[in-house]
Amino acid sequence: MKKYNYLKISRTKKLRYLVNYYKKKLYIVFLHGFMSDIEGKKPQIFKKYAIKKKLGFFSVEYSGHGTSSGKFTKGNITRWSNDAKVSIKKIVKKNNFIFVGSSMGAWIALNLLKYFQKQIKGFVGIGSAPEFTSRIMWKKFNKKIKQEIIKKGICNVKHGHYEYPITHQLIKDGRKNKVLSKKIKLPIKVTMLHGNKDETVPVSFSRKVLATFVKAKKKLVIIKNGDHSLSSKNHLKRIIKELDKMVSNVS
Repeated sequence: MKKYNYLKISRTKKLRYLVNYYKKKLYIVFLHGFMSDIEGKKPQIFKKYAIKKKLGFFSVEYSGHGTSSGKFTKGNITRWSNDAKVSIKKIVKKNNFIFVGSSMGAWIALNLLKYFQKQIKGFVGIGSAPEFTSRIMWKKFNKKIKQEIIKKGICNVKHGHYEYPITHQLIKDGRKNKVLSKKIKLPIKVTMLHGNKDETVPVSFSRKVLATFVKAKKKLVIIKNGDHSLSSKNHLKRIIKELDKMVSNVS
């Protein structure tokens, strides 16, 4: 069984994706985080859940991530949102779906709500990080890092065990993708899950996301001892439990 497929977007661009096809069925659309990919535990477990429940599933790797084409340093929120939008239109087509956005994926989901208003039946956020480039990164960077980003256009920034190449164009583009000051009138179910030990993104970000939904049925689930990724067996079980409640209500 071939696990991954590639979607040709243009002559030079192809995006890797994971899918469980179902005609005229509810889909789970998973959007991964910053510098992540579709080989992680979350997309695999959501696909497994979709197969078990006879639901559609789709997850795409944005350009510059995983084995999708393109350079990571050329990417930004606008470009990655567009990658997700184009691929959802091509694969999910007119099917209804629930968005599941992890960290940056929740920001991308918020960006795309306006394009799929008739199809979106719910939204699950995991450690949601909308506007993180300005509200977290830029805010926390010291003067030296900021100067290097402005002068050289890029700086490799260490965070935990990882090093991230942060570009000036990414920061500038992030400022153009403001979502937290908007009011979203979709009457859908919205559940935010956030670890209380998340050292990357504060729980207040999930609260801010919920505040943007003025007509939704909203819920905040704070996971005890949960980190940012919420990828442990028990945390994933909890996410699936919340997703399953949403699926039961909308399908």
